[in-house]
Formats: sequence, C-alpha cells, structure tokens
Amino acid sequence: MIDELKFDEKGLIPAVIQDDASGQVLTLCYMNPEALKRTLETGLVHLYRRSAGQLQMKGATSGHTQVVKSIAVDCEGKSLLVKVDQKVAACHKNYFTCYYRERDPKTGKLVVRGEPVKE
Repeated sequence: MIDELKFDEKGLIPAVIQDDASGQVLTLCYMNPEALKRTLETGLVHLYRRSAGQLQMKGATSGHTQVVKSIAVDCEGKSLLVKVDQKVAACHKNYFTCYYRERDPKTGKLVVRGEPVKE
C-alpha cells in the first residue's frame, strides 16, 4: 500500500482523522512512510510532527490514542482518510475534535461549540 501513495516533496501525506462511530472529523495530520508503516503494524495512529521533525504515536503522552478502524486513499493517492475509535479527546486542548470552533454566520466571529472532554 505504501508504495502506491504519492508523498509530497517533503515525504509527507495528509491524513484526515475521522471518528468511526460519529463520523466527526477529528483532526488533520501528516504521515511519512515510517508513520504509516507503524500505524499499519500497531493499529494505532502514528504521525509525523512537522514542528518537531519527529515521528510520534497519537496520544503517546496523554493516553488519548486513536485505534484504527479503516484506512482509505483518495483517487490520486495523495491523501488518506483514517477512521478511528478515539479514546477521550483528539485535540491537545482537550476537545473531542480539533474543529471545536466555527464561524458564527451572524457575527462572522469564531465561537466555541461544545465543551472540553472530562476524563
């Protein structure tokens, strides 16, 4: 599978992470071939942290892991859709999804939707 993908010039591919049960998009991350290989081997999402320049298992420090249910590839092999069983919160700010803010159509401002997850 990895050989069929088109990683960008930095060796990365975007991966949309979606909660399998609710269908809610949780986050967008990037994987390099090693992160994808470890994800496939372990069944837990691994990602490449661009800011730190390193491989990391999602939830390695928080315990908020993502158990892989399925992986789909877009028609051009340039992005992934990873459906997961999210443990606790996907967002480092402790929200279930990183997309917890949305634009209010009346004011045009961002408003918080939902509450931080309580462990």
